[in-house]
Amino acid sequence: MLLQRIQQQFIDSADLKYQCAQSLAPTVESAIAAVLASVTGGGKVLACGNGASAAAAQHFAASFMGRYERERPELAAFSLSSDAAVLTGIANDFDARAVFARQVRALGQAGDVLLALSTSGNSANVLAAVEAAHEREMVVVALTGARGGRLSMQLRDTDVHLCVPHELPARILEVHHLVLHCICDGVDAQLLGLPDESNTPMESAS
Repeated sequence: MLLQRIQQQFIDSADLKYQCAQSLAPTVESAIAAVLASVTGGGKVLACGNGASAAAAQHFAASFMGRYERERPELAAFSLSSDAAVLTGIANDFDARAVFARQVRALGQAGDVLLALSTSGNSANVLAAVEAAHEREMVVVALTGARGGRLSMQLRDTDVHLCVPHELPARILEVHHLVLHCICDGVDAQLLGLPDESNTPMESAS
């Protein structure tokens, strides 16, 4: 019984990814273009999310500043979810909803990208971060699930919305991780050219 349940988890995840390969690929391409335009123009990516999405934001920033699969110059990306002193200080002195927005207003500039992750699209602190990013004339790349929540209604025409068509957070997060990998790979491909498939990618320390 447990074995069948485990196998079904793999099947469900694969089915959703296959579905998203058809529906989300053009939007992922738009996200890559937005991120690439920012970092090649001297901008940076600020990433935020809560819980598992915070971990995804940190993973993205590490891959961007370090490397994804190939050696390349460092690219500017910061996770707004990783500094406990900043997060707890802002939450204590102001409001928990402001923990990302104040960082965006402090660090963000026109031409930067806010990478906003929320499986529900309703996280109040992420919504506030998007509002702050718009104030700074930043482009928002939003990763959501289900129907996009309130975040979908907050986005501008110049933003990019990647909405995973599923209700289960675990499945949504699995696709979010793949999308982040696609963004890293796509930026590398644009900067370095397509990789030589005969070469084995270098091992990461992570």
